[in-house]
Amino acid sequence: MANPSHLDFPTAADVDAAAARLEGVAIRTPLLTSPALDALTGGRVFLKAETLQRTGSFKFRGAYNKLASIPPERRPGGVVAFSSGNHAQGVAHAATLLGMPAAIVMPYDAPRAKRERTVAFGGEVILYDREREDREAIARDLATARGATLVPPYDDRWIIAGQGTVGREIVDDLAAFGLTPDVVVVTASGGGLTAGIALAVKARASEVQLYTAEPENFDDHARSFRSGRREANAALSGTICDALMARTPGELTFAINRELVGKGVTASDQEVGRAVAFAFHELKLVVEPGGAVALAALLAGRIDLRGRIAVAVLSGGNVDAELFGRLVN
Repeated sequence: MANPSHLDFPTAADVDAAAARLEGVAIRTPLLTSPALDALTGGRVFLKAETLQRTGSFKFRGAYNKLASIPPERRPGGVVAFSSGNHAQGVAHAATLLGMPAAIVMPYDAPRAKRERTVAFGGEVILYDREREDREAIARDLATARGATLVPPYDDRWIIAGQGTVGREIVDDLAAFGLTPDVVVVTASGGGLTAGIALAVKARASEVQLYTAEPENFDDHARSFRSGRREANAALSGTICDALMARTPGELTFAINRELVGKGVTASDQEVGRAVAFAFHELKLVVEPGGAVALAALLAGRIDLRGRIAVAVLSGGNVDAELFGRLVN
């Protein structure tokens, strides 16, 4: 299927350029292993710990890459973003590092910790009702009024390229051990992380199988892969995975992912909770529910990993202490 000509597609070369731009700024997060996880899955599993990234999630990578691309003459107007939390923090922090003002449109029901940390990173938070208001329209109007640059959470060439540095590191760091992944599983909301990782991974190891991992009943990618068109979730809320509630895959991200990924798995909230607890007890990591869905899918046996080398991305660790306490206990 031909890709729409009006879309500005990133390339693997864009990911390489983003890696150079992020050198010394973003953290090169580790690949972690767990004998218990290997025993449970029958494979050799590595976990890409983006929980240890600046701002606590992979989102900093794309945000910094996007903001650093803004010409100097446009930077005084600042940036406007819309996000439930992790993109908000990434944009706020990147803007502060680059000396730019940032306003973030966030839902009222976003976790308090994410709202507070967005402010702590230097962002101005503007709240909206996700059930009744259109966050993109609010952000566009605000950007126009302020002469600011709009920074979308996933459907953007620069954002996708920045997120793709996760995949570049996965393949390069495994190669240092003489290994090539057979399977890479990525948590998906709008699909930007998946698209970036797919571009980077397929350029280096074309036979790798990639999967999206989504919460049960929020599996718009999995359903879209099956139908061949962008499907929408019926619900706007109703999962502990607050970071993964985009209504439908992005137009740009889906055009990439249907060609390079094409398969999706899901995990229930109960399975996600067990994965959060597993990461804490076995790896001593704090992983938010939305960041643990790929791990949850592997623990639940959604993909046959017997005798295979697999990587699951732990995409974020920004979770309210009360919820985290309930899940790990």
